[in-house]
Amino acid sequence: MDVLERLRKLLQERGWSEYRLAQVSGLNESTISNIYRRNTLPTIPTLEAICKAFGITLSQFFAESDMVEMTPDVKELLDAWVSLTPEQKRIVLQVAKSYHRDI
Repeated sequence: MDVLERLRKLLQERGWSEYRLAQVSGLNESTISNIYRRNTLPTIPTLEAICKAFGITLSQFFAESDMVEMTPDVKELLDAWVSLTPEQKRIVLQVAKSYHRDI
């Protein structure tokens, strides 16, 4: 994975400048700009601060495809799902799919 390209993509998706990322992450602007100017990989603590600013985890940063964030609501849903019978799961899935089509 190209870490610098991933950072550029995340900045572009949010419409953020390097300055904005520095402000939100609490990092020095020079730290952010040096990553690009020197074409260097950020340290793990720097990358953690960047991910926190973007509202993502390190796992999400490095994921090759979209990941679902484990919010409290998603966790509650998954916890309830595991205790359902196969028939109940089929019905819940059917209902969820019908709502998805309506969107």
